Amino acid sequence: MVKKKQETASLIETFSEFKENKNIDITTMVGVLEESFRSVIAKLFGSDENFDVIVNPDKGDCEIYRNRTVVPDEDVLDPNKQIGLKEAQKIDPDYEVGEEVAEEIHFADFGRRAILTLRQTLASKILELEHDALYNKYKDRVGELISAEVYQTWKSETLLMDEERNELYLPKNQQIPRDFFHKGDNVVAVIDRVDNANGNPKIYLSRTSPVFLQRLLENEIPEIADGIIRLCRIARIPGERAKIAVQSYDDRIDPVGACVGVRGSRIHGVVRELHNENIDVINYTSNPSLFIQRALNPAQVSEVILDEENKKASVYLRPEEVSLAIGKGGMNIKLACMLTEYTIDVYRETDQNETTEDIYLDEFSDEIDQWVIDAIKGLGLETAKDVLNAPREMLIEKADLEESTVDDVLRILRAEFEDDDTTAQPAPPQSEEDQTQPETDSDSSEGESINPEEGNDEAEAGSVETEADKTEADKES
Repeated sequence: MVKKKQETASLIETFSEFKENKNIDITTMVGVLEESFRSVIAKLFGSDENFDVIVNPDKGDCEIYRNRTVVPDEDVLDPNKQIGLKEAQKIDPDYEVGEEVAEEIHFADFGRRAILTLRQTLASKILELEHDALYNKYKDRVGELISAEVYQTWKSETLLMDEERNELYLPKNQQIPRDFFHKGDNVVAVIDRVDNANGNPKIYLSRTSPVFLQRLLENEIPEIADGIIRLCRIARIPGERAKIAVQSYDDRIDPVGACVGVRGSRIHGVVRELHNENIDVINYTSNPSLFIQRALNPAQVSEVILDEENKKASVYLRPEEVSLAIGKGGMNIKLACMLTEYTIDVYRETDQNETTEDIYLDEFSDEIDQWVIDAIKGLGLETAKDVLNAPREMLIEKADLEESTVDDVLRILRAEFEDDDTTAQPAPPQSEEDQTQPETDSDSSEGESINPEEGNDEAEAGSVETEADKTEADKES
Protein backbone atom coordinates (compact mmCIF):
# COMPACT_ATOMS: atom_id res chain seq x y z
CA MET A 1 0.00 0.00 0.00
CA VAL A 2 2.82 2.34 0.84
CA LYS A 3 4.44 1.48 -2.51
CA LYS A 4 1.26 2.37 -4.40
CA LYS A 5 1.03 5.71 -2.61
CA GLN A 6 4.67 6.48 -3.50
CA GLU A 7 4.08 5.61 -7.16
CA THR A 8 0.91 7.72 -7.23
CA ALA A 9 2.83 10.62 -5.69
CA SER A 10 5.57 10.15 -8.32
CA LEU A 11 2.93 10.30 -11.05
CA ILE A 12 1.46 13.53 -9.67
CA GLU A 13 4.95 15.04 -9.39
CA THR A 14 5.55 14.18 -13.02
CA PHE A 15 2.41 16.07 -14.07
CA SER A 16 3.28 19.05 -11.88
CA GLU A 17 6.81 19.24 -13.25
CA PHE A 18 5.69 19.44 -16.87
CA LYS A 19 2.96 21.90 -16.02
CA GLU A 20 5.25 24.29 -14.13
CA ASN A 21 8.51 24.05 -16.08
CA LYS A 22 7.24 23.78 -19.64
CA ASN A 23 5.74 26.77 -21.33
CA ILE A 24 2.67 24.95 -22.67
CA ASP A 25 -0.96 26.00 -22.57
CA ILE A 26 -3.46 23.83 -20.64
CA THR A 27 -5.38 22.53 -23.65
CA THR A 28 -2.24 21.35 -25.42
CA MET A 29 -0.90 19.83 -22.24
CA VAL A 30 -4.09 17.81 -21.64
CA GLY A 31 -3.99 16.53 -25.21
CA VAL A 32 -0.36 15.48 -24.90
CA LEU A 33 -0.95 13.77 -21.55
CA GLU A 34 -3.95 11.84 -22.86
CA GLU A 35 -2.01 10.76 -25.92
CA SER A 36 0.89 9.63 -23.71
CA PHE A 37 -1.41 7.57 -21.46
CA ARG A 38 -3.07 5.92 -24.44
CA SER A 39 0.31 5.06 -25.91
CA VAL A 40 1.36 3.23 -22.73
CA ILE A 41 -2.07 1.52 -22.38
CA ALA A 42 -1.83 0.25 -25.94
CA LYS A 43 1.52 -1.34 -25.10
CA LEU A 44 0.11 -2.98 -21.95
CA PHE A 45 -3.27 -4.18 -23.26
CA GLY A 46 -2.68 -4.34 -27.01
CA SER A 47 -5.33 -1.69 -27.74
CA ASP A 48 -6.67 1.54 -26.20
CA GLU A 49 -9.96 1.69 -28.14
CA ASN A 50 -12.14 0.68 -25.20
CA PHE A 51 -10.42 2.98 -22.65
CA ASP A 52 -11.53 6.41 -21.47
CA VAL A 53 -8.73 8.69 -20.21
CA ILE A 54 -9.75 11.74 -18.18
CA VAL A 55 -6.86 14.10 -17.30
CA ASN A 56 -7.15 16.62 -14.49
CA PRO A 57 -4.21 19.03 -14.94
CA ASP A 58 -5.15 21.18 -11.93
CA LYS A 59 -4.76 18.28 -9.48
CA GLY A 60 -2.03 16.64 -11.49
CA ASP A 61 -3.80 13.28 -11.74
CA CYS A 62 -5.96 11.31 -14.16
CA GLU A 63 -8.72 8.73 -14.27
CA ILE A 64 -8.70 5.71 -16.56
CA TYR A 65 -11.79 3.59 -17.28
CA ARG A 66 -11.88 0.33 -19.23
CA ASN A 67 -15.16 -0.47 -20.99
CA ARG A 68 -15.95 -4.20 -21.51
CA THR A 69 -19.02 -6.08 -22.71
CA VAL A 70 -20.63 -8.70 -20.46
CA VAL A 71 -20.71 -12.15 -22.09
CA PRO A 72 -21.36 -15.69 -20.80
CA ASP A 73 -18.35 -17.03 -18.94
CA GLU A 74 -17.63 -19.67 -21.58
CA ASP A 75 -17.74 -17.11 -24.47
CA VAL A 76 -14.92 -14.80 -23.27
CA LEU A 77 -12.49 -14.57 -26.24
CA ASP A 78 -10.84 -11.16 -25.62
CA PRO A 79 -10.37 -10.42 -21.91
CA ASN A 80 -9.49 -6.81 -22.74
CA LYS A 81 -12.87 -6.10 -24.38
CA GLN A 82 -15.07 -8.82 -22.84
CA ILE A 83 -15.89 -9.78 -19.26
CA GLY A 84 -17.59 -12.92 -17.95
CA LEU A 85 -21.00 -12.64 -16.32
CA LYS A 86 -19.83 -13.90 -12.92
CA GLU A 87 -16.89 -11.47 -12.84
CA ALA A 88 -19.18 -8.58 -13.84
CA GLN A 89 -21.66 -9.45 -11.12
CA LYS A 90 -18.82 -9.23 -8.58
CA ILE A 91 -18.58 -5.57 -9.50
CA ASP A 92 -22.37 -5.06 -9.51
CA PRO A 93 -24.91 -7.92 -9.05
CA ASP A 94 -27.37 -6.22 -11.44
CA TYR A 95 -25.16 -6.66 -14.55
CA GLU A 96 -26.60 -8.91 -17.30
CA VAL A 97 -25.25 -10.32 -20.54
CA GLY A 98 -24.85 -7.66 -23.24
CA GLU A 99 -24.40 -4.68 -20.92
CA GLU A 100 -21.28 -2.45 -20.76
CA VAL A 101 -19.10 -2.48 -17.67
CA ALA A 102 -16.99 0.61 -16.93
CA GLU A 103 -14.18 -0.35 -14.64
CA GLU A 104 -11.72 2.15 -13.18
CA ILE A 105 -8.07 1.27 -13.74
CA HIS A 106 -5.43 2.60 -11.37
CA PHE A 107 -2.35 3.28 -13.42
CA ALA A 108 -0.10 3.01 -10.39
CA ASP A 109 -1.17 -0.65 -10.09
CA PHE A 110 0.84 -1.47 -13.19
CA GLY A 111 4.13 -0.86 -11.41
CA ARG A 112 7.14 1.40 -11.60
CA ARG A 113 8.14 0.24 -15.09
CA ALA A 114 4.84 1.45 -16.57
CA ILE A 115 5.22 4.79 -14.81
CA LEU A 116 8.79 5.19 -16.15
CA THR A 117 7.54 4.32 -19.64
CA LEU A 118 4.85 6.94 -19.28
CA ARG A 119 7.38 9.50 -18.09
CA GLN A 120 9.69 8.82 -21.04
CA THR A 121 6.81 8.93 -23.53
CA LEU A 122 5.54 12.15 -22.01
CA ALA A 123 9.00 13.74 -22.04
CA SER A 124 9.48 12.76 -25.69
CA LYS A 125 6.17 14.25 -26.77
CA ILE A 126 6.72 17.42 -24.74
CA LEU A 127 10.18 17.85 -26.31
CA GLU A 128 8.70 17.36 -29.77
CA LEU A 129 6.06 19.94 -28.95
CA GLU A 130 8.69 22.40 -27.74
CA HIS A 131 10.71 21.93 -30.93
CA ASP A 132 7.66 22.64 -33.06
CA ALA A 133 6.85 25.73 -31.02
CA LEU A 134 10.46 27.00 -31.32
CA TYR A 135 10.55 26.41 -35.06
CA ASN A 136 7.20 28.13 -35.61
CA LYS A 137 8.33 31.08 -33.50
CA TYR A 138 11.52 31.80 -35.44
CA LYS A 139 10.85 30.56 -38.98
CA ASP A 140 8.96 33.77 -39.84
CA ARG A 141 11.46 36.04 -38.09
CA VAL A 142 14.41 35.47 -40.43
CA GLY A 143 16.02 38.84 -41.15
CA GLU A 144 14.97 40.43 -37.85
CA LEU A 145 17.32 41.90 -35.24
CA ILE A 146 17.53 40.08 -31.93
CA SER A 147 19.39 40.70 -28.68
CA ALA A 148 20.60 37.66 -26.77
CA GLU A 149 22.92 36.83 -23.89
CA VAL A 150 26.17 34.93 -24.33
CA TYR A 151 25.99 31.62 -22.50
CA GLN A 152 29.05 29.78 -23.76
CA THR A 153 31.79 30.35 -26.32
CA TRP A 154 33.39 27.60 -28.37
CA LYS A 155 36.05 27.64 -31.05
CA SER A 156 33.63 27.30 -33.95
CA GLU A 157 30.56 29.10 -32.59
CA THR A 158 29.02 30.98 -29.68
CA LEU A 159 25.93 29.81 -27.81
CA LEU A 160 23.42 32.50 -26.83
CA MET A 161 20.15 32.44 -24.92
CA ASP A 162 17.07 34.53 -25.65
CA GLU A 163 14.64 35.82 -23.01
CA GLU A 164 12.85 32.42 -22.96
CA ARG A 165 16.13 30.51 -22.59
CA ASN A 166 15.99 29.18 -26.12
CA GLU A 167 19.35 28.31 -27.63
CA LEU A 168 20.69 30.47 -30.48
CA TYR A 169 23.94 29.88 -32.35
CA LEU A 170 26.36 32.46 -33.73
CA PRO A 171 28.93 30.67 -35.94
CA LYS A 172 32.50 31.96 -36.04
CA ASN A 173 32.30 32.73 -39.76
CA GLN A 174 29.26 34.92 -39.08
CA GLN A 175 31.11 37.03 -36.50
CA ILE A 176 32.95 40.28 -37.24
CA PRO A 177 36.72 39.66 -37.03
CA ARG A 178 37.02 42.00 -34.01
CA ASP A 179 34.16 40.30 -32.09
CA PHE A 180 35.20 38.92 -28.71
CA PHE A 181 32.49 37.83 -26.29
CA HIS A 182 32.39 36.98 -22.59
CA LYS A 183 29.71 35.05 -20.77
CA GLY A 184 26.84 37.34 -19.89
CA ASP A 185 27.47 39.85 -22.69
CA ASN A 186 24.46 41.08 -24.67
CA VAL A 187 24.92 40.57 -28.40
CA VAL A 188 22.89 42.13 -31.19
CA ALA A 189 22.63 40.07 -34.39
CA VAL A 190 20.22 39.26 -37.19
CA ILE A 191 18.40 35.94 -37.48
CA ASP A 192 20.12 34.37 -40.48
CA ARG A 193 18.36 31.03 -40.91
CA VAL A 194 16.36 28.36 -39.05
CA ASP A 195 17.21 24.70 -39.68
CA ASN A 196 14.82 21.92 -38.71
CA ALA A 197 16.77 18.76 -39.44
CA ASN A 198 15.15 15.63 -37.95
CA GLY A 199 12.64 17.75 -36.08
CA ASN A 200 15.39 19.45 -34.05
CA PRO A 201 15.35 23.17 -34.89
CA LYS A 202 18.54 25.26 -34.65
CA ILE A 203 18.48 29.04 -34.97
CA TYR A 204 21.58 30.62 -36.51
CA LEU A 205 22.45 34.30 -36.16
CA SER A 206 24.76 36.52 -38.20
CA ARG A 207 26.68 39.76 -37.72
CA THR A 208 28.38 39.73 -41.13
CA SER A 209 25.27 39.65 -43.31
CA PRO A 210 24.37 42.80 -45.30
CA VAL A 211 20.90 42.43 -43.76
CA PHE A 212 22.46 43.09 -40.33
CA LEU A 213 23.80 46.44 -41.56
CA GLN A 214 20.44 47.21 -43.15
CA ARG A 215 18.54 46.59 -39.89
CA LEU A 216 20.99 48.71 -37.90
CA LEU A 217 20.54 51.60 -40.34
CA GLU A 218 16.77 51.27 -40.11
CA ASN A 219 17.01 51.54 -36.32
CA GLU A 220 19.29 54.59 -36.37
CA ILE A 221 17.84 56.56 -39.30
CA PRO A 222 14.11 57.34 -39.09
CA GLU A 223 13.82 58.26 -42.78
CA ILE A 224 14.85 54.72 -43.76
CA ALA A 225 12.44 53.15 -41.26
CA ASP A 226 9.61 55.39 -42.56
CA GLY A 227 10.35 54.55 -46.21
CA ILE A 228 11.33 58.08 -47.23
CA ILE A 229 14.85 56.90 -48.04
CA ARG A 230 15.39 53.52 -49.68
CA LEU A 231 18.44 51.34 -49.21
CA CYS A 232 19.02 50.19 -52.78
CA ARG A 233 22.28 48.26 -52.52
CA ILE A 234 24.60 47.13 -49.72
CA ALA A 235 28.11 45.68 -50.04
CA ARG A 236 30.23 44.69 -47.04
CA ILE A 237 33.62 43.38 -46.13
CA PRO A 238 32.78 42.75 -42.45
CA GLY A 239 34.88 44.67 -39.96
CA GLU A 240 36.73 46.56 -42.67
CA ARG A 241 34.56 48.61 -45.00
CA ALA A 242 31.07 48.85 -46.48
CA LYS A 243 29.36 50.76 -49.28
CA ILE A 244 25.65 51.54 -49.38
CA ALA A 245 23.63 53.15 -52.16
CA VAL A 246 20.60 55.17 -51.07
CA GLN A 247 17.77 56.93 -52.86
CA SER A 248 15.28 59.52 -51.58
CA TYR A 249 11.60 59.61 -52.53
CA ASP A 250 11.42 63.23 -51.31
CA ASP A 251 13.33 65.74 -53.44
CA ARG A 252 13.74 68.00 -50.42
CA ILE A 253 15.78 65.39 -48.53
CA ASP A 254 19.40 64.65 -49.34
CA PRO A 255 19.68 60.87 -48.79
CA VAL A 256 23.44 60.88 -48.17
CA GLY A 257 23.28 63.74 -45.69
CA ALA A 258 20.29 62.23 -43.89
CA CYS A 259 22.11 58.92 -43.44
CA VAL A 260 25.39 60.43 -42.28
CA GLY A 261 23.94 63.16 -40.08
CA VAL A 262 25.65 66.27 -38.70
CA ARG A 263 29.34 65.37 -38.36
CA GLY A 264 28.39 61.72 -38.77
CA SER A 265 26.17 61.71 -35.68
CA ARG A 266 23.61 59.31 -37.15
CA ILE A 267 25.95 56.76 -38.61
CA HIS A 268 28.42 56.71 -35.69
CA GLY A 269 26.18 54.36 -33.69
CA VAL A 270 26.20 51.85 -36.54
CA VAL A 271 29.96 52.18 -36.98
CA ARG A 272 30.55 51.49 -33.27
CA GLU A 273 28.34 48.38 -33.35
CA LEU A 274 30.36 47.15 -36.34
CA HIS A 275 33.68 47.80 -34.55
CA ASN A 276 34.67 50.86 -36.60
CA GLU A 277 33.76 49.43 -39.98
CA ASN A 278 34.02 52.35 -42.43
CA ILE A 279 30.78 53.02 -44.28
CA ASP A 280 30.66 54.89 -47.62
CA VAL A 281 27.24 56.31 -48.52
CA ILE A 282 26.57 57.18 -52.17
CA ASN A 283 23.56 58.25 -54.23
CA TYR A 284 21.96 55.46 -56.21
CA THR A 285 21.29 55.90 -59.92
CA SER A 286 19.91 53.63 -62.60
CA ASN A 287 22.64 54.80 -64.97
CA PRO A 288 25.24 52.01 -64.66
CA SER A 289 28.13 54.13 -65.94
CA LEU A 290 27.50 56.91 -63.42
CA PHE A 291 26.81 54.37 -60.67
CA ILE A 292 30.20 52.72 -61.28
CA GLN A 293 31.91 56.12 -61.12
CA ARG A 294 30.26 56.85 -57.76
CA ALA A 295 31.03 53.37 -56.45
CA LEU A 296 34.77 53.86 -57.16
CA ASN A 297 34.86 57.02 -55.04
CA PRO A 298 37.29 58.61 -54.01
CA ALA A 299 38.97 57.88 -57.35
CA GLN A 300 38.13 60.23 -60.24
CA VAL A 301 37.15 58.15 -63.26
CA SER A 302 38.03 59.43 -66.74
CA GLU A 303 36.02 56.98 -68.86
CA VAL A 304 33.77 53.94 -68.43
CA ILE A 305 33.18 51.43 -71.24
CA LEU A 306 30.31 49.04 -70.50
CA ASP A 307 29.58 45.53 -71.68
CA GLU A 308 26.02 45.27 -70.36
CA GLU A 309 25.42 41.83 -71.84
CA ASN A 310 28.30 40.26 -69.85
CA LYS A 311 28.01 42.70 -66.93
CA LYS A 312 31.58 43.93 -67.39
CA ALA A 313 33.00 47.44 -67.22
CA SER A 314 36.38 48.79 -68.34
CA VAL A 315 37.31 51.86 -66.32
CA TYR A 316 40.10 54.22 -67.39
CA LEU A 317 41.79 56.51 -64.89
CA ARG A 318 44.82 58.72 -64.64
CA PRO A 319 47.84 56.82 -63.26
CA GLU A 320 47.68 58.66 -59.92
CA GLU A 321 44.01 57.67 -59.48
CA VAL A 322 44.48 53.91 -60.03
CA SER A 323 45.64 53.17 -56.48
CA LEU A 324 42.63 55.04 -55.07
CA ALA A 325 40.23 53.06 -57.26
CA ILE A 326 41.73 49.73 -56.19
CA GLY A 327 42.09 50.63 -52.51
CA LYS A 328 44.04 48.90 -49.78
CA GLY A 329 44.23 45.20 -50.56
CA GLY A 330 41.86 45.71 -53.51
CA MET A 331 39.06 46.49 -51.05
CA ASN A 332 37.57 49.50 -52.86
CA ILE A 333 37.23 47.79 -56.22
CA LYS A 334 35.85 44.60 -54.61
CA LEU A 335 33.11 46.58 -52.89
CA ALA A 336 32.39 48.51 -56.10
CA CYS A 337 31.95 45.22 -57.98
CA MET A 338 29.64 43.88 -55.26
CA LEU A 339 27.63 47.11 -55.15
CA THR A 340 27.19 47.60 -58.91
CA GLU A 341 27.02 43.88 -59.78
CA TYR A 342 29.51 44.53 -62.57
CA THR A 343 32.96 43.00 -63.09
CA ILE A 344 35.17 46.09 -63.13
CA ASP A 345 38.58 46.14 -64.83
CA VAL A 346 40.76 49.19 -64.14
CA TYR A 347 43.19 50.58 -66.72
CA ARG A 348 45.65 53.45 -66.71
CA GLU A 349 45.19 56.15 -69.30
CA THR A 350 47.98 56.24 -71.87
CA ASP A 351 49.39 59.26 -73.68
CA GLN A 352 47.61 59.62 -77.04
CA ASN A 353 50.80 61.06 -78.62
CA GLU A 354 52.76 57.99 -77.72
CA THR A 355 54.11 56.40 -80.90
CA THR A 356 56.00 53.43 -79.49
CA GLU A 357 54.89 50.21 -81.14
CA ASP A 358 53.13 47.58 -79.05
CA ILE A 359 54.04 43.88 -78.90
CA TYR A 360 51.71 40.88 -78.66
CA LEU A 361 52.17 38.70 -75.60
CA ASP A 362 52.68 35.57 -77.68
CA GLU A 363 56.02 37.00 -78.86
CA PHE A 364 57.34 36.62 -75.30
CA SER A 365 56.72 32.85 -75.21
CA ASP A 366 60.48 32.21 -75.09
CA GLU A 367 60.76 34.13 -71.79
CA ILE A 368 57.27 33.66 -70.23
CA ASP A 369 55.54 30.30 -69.79
CA GLN A 370 52.63 29.80 -72.16
CA TRP A 371 50.17 29.02 -69.34
CA VAL A 372 50.99 32.38 -67.76
CA ILE A 373 50.38 34.14 -71.08
CA ASP A 374 47.07 32.29 -71.48
CA ALA A 375 45.97 33.28 -67.96
CA ILE A 376 46.70 36.95 -68.69
CA LYS A 377 45.03 36.81 -72.10
CA GLY A 378 41.97 35.39 -70.37
CA LEU A 379 41.51 38.86 -68.83
CA GLY A 380 41.29 40.42 -72.29
CA LEU A 381 44.91 41.68 -72.24
CA GLU A 382 46.50 40.82 -75.59
CA THR A 383 49.56 43.07 -75.78
CA ALA A 384 52.48 44.06 -73.58
CA LYS A 385 51.18 47.59 -73.08
CA ASP A 386 47.78 46.26 -72.06
CA VAL A 387 49.50 44.34 -69.27
CA LEU A 388 51.74 47.25 -68.22
CA ASN A 389 48.72 49.58 -68.06
CA ALA A 390 46.68 47.13 -65.99
CA PRO A 391 46.93 47.29 -62.17
CA ARG A 392 49.30 44.75 -60.62
CA GLU A 393 46.68 43.76 -58.03
CA MET A 394 44.18 42.92 -60.77
CA LEU A 395 46.67 40.59 -62.47
CA ILE A 396 47.34 38.78 -59.19
CA GLU A 397 43.69 38.39 -58.19
CA LYS A 398 41.83 37.81 -61.45
CA ALA A 399 44.49 35.84 -63.32
CA ASP A 400 45.13 33.76 -60.17
CA LEU A 401 48.90 34.20 -60.43
CA GLU A 402 51.53 34.39 -57.71
CA GLU A 403 52.94 37.82 -56.92
CA SER A 404 56.44 36.73 -57.93
CA THR A 405 55.14 35.47 -61.29
CA VAL A 406 53.37 38.77 -62.01
CA ASP A 407 56.49 40.74 -61.02
CA ASP A 408 58.64 38.65 -63.38
CA VAL A 409 56.19 39.23 -66.25
CA LEU A 410 56.12 42.99 -65.65
CA ARG A 411 59.94 43.08 -65.42
CA ILE A 412 60.33 41.28 -68.75
CA LEU A 413 57.81 43.52 -70.52
CA ARG A 414 59.32 46.73 -69.14
CA ALA A 415 62.80 45.60 -70.13
CA GLU A 416 61.63 45.15 -73.72
CA PHE A 417 60.49 48.77 -74.01
CA GLU A 418 63.53 50.10 -72.13
CA ASP A 419 65.77 48.33 -74.64
CA ASP A 420 63.82 49.96 -77.47
CA ASP A 421 64.34 53.41 -75.95
CA THR A 422 68.11 53.02 -75.45
CA THR A 423 68.68 51.73 -79.00
CA ALA A 424 66.36 54.17 -80.73
CA GLN A 425 68.96 56.56 -82.34
CA PRO A 426 72.72 57.14 -81.83
CA ALA A 427 73.82 60.59 -80.65
CA PRO A 428 74.94 62.96 -83.51
CA PRO A 429 78.71 63.44 -83.92
CA GLN A 430 80.18 66.60 -82.42
CA SER A 431 81.69 69.28 -84.67
CA GLU A 432 85.23 70.65 -84.22
CA GLU A 433 83.81 73.83 -82.73
CA ASP A 434 81.90 71.82 -80.18
CA GLN A 435 85.00 69.86 -79.34
CA THR A 436 87.01 73.05 -78.77
CA GLN A 437 84.52 74.73 -76.45
CA PRO A 438 86.19 76.47 -73.51
CA GLU A 439 86.17 74.64 -70.20
CA THR A 440 84.13 77.39 -68.60
CA ASP A 441 81.18 76.45 -70.77
CA SER A 442 81.40 72.84 -69.78
CA ASP A 443 81.77 73.75 -66.15
CA SER A 444 78.72 75.97 -66.20
CA SER A 445 76.65 73.31 -67.92
CA GLU A 446 77.45 70.81 -65.19
CA GLY A 447 76.60 73.23 -62.33
CA GLU A 448 73.25 73.85 -60.57
CA SER A 449 70.38 75.06 -62.69
CA ILE A 450 69.68 78.76 -62.62
CA ASN A 451 66.35 80.42 -62.58
CA PRO A 452 65.97 82.10 -66.01
CA GLU A 453 64.49 85.21 -64.46
CA GLU A 454 67.47 85.60 -62.18
CA GLY A 455 69.76 85.23 -65.18
CA ASN A 456 67.95 88.00 -67.09
CA ASP A 457 68.23 90.35 -64.10
CA GLU A 458 71.95 89.75 -63.89
CA ALA A 459 72.32 90.33 -67.61
CA GLU A 460 70.41 93.62 -67.47
CA ALA A 461 72.42 94.78 -64.49
CA GLY A 462 75.60 93.95 -66.34
CA SER A 463 74.55 96.01 -69.36
CA VAL A 464 73.76 99.10 -67.20
CA GLU A 465 77.23 99.01 -65.59
CA THR A 466 78.88 98.91 -69.01
CA GLU A 467 77.12 102.08 -70.22
CA ALA A 468 78.05 103.93 -67.01
CA ASP A 469 81.69 103.00 -67.52
CA LYS A 470 81.54 104.37 -71.07
CA THR A 471 80.13 107.73 -69.83
CA GLU A 472 82.91 108.16 -67.25
CA ALA A 473 85.49 107.40 -69.89
CA ASP A 474 84.10 110.13 -72.22
CA LYS A 475 84.27 112.74 -69.41
CA GLU A 476 87.86 111.92 -68.63
CA SER A 477 88.80 112.20 -72.26
